[in-house]
Amino acid sequence: MGRLYLIQLDGRVYSCRCCRSHLAQCDELVSKSFHCRHGKAYLFNTVVNVSLGPQEDRLMTTGKHTVADICCNSCQQVVGWKYESAYEKSQKYKEGKFILERAKMIDGDGGNFFLETHEVDSDAENE
Repeated sequence: MGRLYLIQLDGRVYSCRCCRSHLAQCDELVSKSFHCRHGKAYLFNTVVNVSLGPQEDRLMTTGKHTVADICCNSCQQVVGWKYESAYEKSQKYKEGKFILERAKMIDGDGGNFFLETHEVDSDAENE
């Protein structure tokens, strides 16, 4: 196995809670109004230091989507998912974007999350 190379981001970043690897810059945050099985989740334009799992269809509160789980490249923990496609026209804006679960990340200051300023009422996975 080769050497692990991780991208180090500048500025305020979200990092993996387990290993502190950088996952996304604050500037890439699209929305804090999402839910997942473990609570709140954030939608990002881009993320780094993750690997994609296999694609699968999932029924979520906003309809059926094709998604792929994303795992931290350093510790291999599932930290969220990538929206590959949406079946409903109103959900097409999510395609190509990433969800990071808030419970699985920390902010650049070592805190568990950034201050909430938005209500959470949008997408969730059905268990």
